[in-house]
Amino acid sequence: MAMASSLFFSTPIPPKLISKQKPFSYQSSNPLLPQLAHKPLRSLVVSSAAAIEAETETSSSNSTPLKSLPFRVGHGFDLHRLEPGYPLIIGGINIPHDRGCEAHSDGDVLLHCVVDAILGALGLPDIGQIFPDTDPKWKGAPSSVFMEEAVRLMHEAGYELGNLDATLILQRPKVSPHKESIRANLCKLLGADPSVVNLKAKTHEKVDSLGENRSIAAHTVVLLMKK
Repeated sequence: MAMASSLFFSTPIPPKLISKQKPFSYQSSNPLLPQLAHKPLRSLVVSSAAAIEAETETSSSNSTPLKSLPFRVGHGFDLHRLEPGYPLIIGGINIPHDRGCEAHSDGDVLLHCVVDAILGALGLPDIGQIFPDTDPKWKGAPSSVFMEEAVRLMHEAGYELGNLDATLILQRPKVSPHKESIRANLCKLLGADPSVVNLKAKTHEKVDSLGENRSIAAHTVVLLMKK
């Protein structure tokens, strides 16, 4: 999966600097983090996570939490290179094709995209920070694991899915024969009614790597509603 690296998660923090460290801006300004800071985020298995969490808890206890928003919007994007010898997994469904996504996990471009959209709506780090591709335990992992964690975080923050709109971009194969299976599995993973989950598929008119069947991409927009 196309993952972003994070210096503050990958670089150990010297103990003498931790007490002087100011909280990161996204942690101090996000109304959700004071609610989540004291709860374990089991997927953040990184060297400096404990120090950062301790600093966040201290800062949160000394500040007044901001009012929660009635709704939140998130956008997700992902792209993977297509190579022979790999399965093509889209939305948890194995799609017959002569090539598949080269990635650290199962390379499910749609589920990765949905996870990033949910995390973005919650103001949390992206999928590459929470499930780093440098961690061997995610090697070949099914992306349903990432979805389950994103949905858990969504409910833990007091939100539920309002609606989701996703667009797949690929030249081949045709998605239409598999669209309903993909959408049904996506609804199952989200615990959502099919009426609030929409899936579209587009070609790239034979332009660049997407149009030349060398890659696959997806965009997702989610609306989260306060429970």
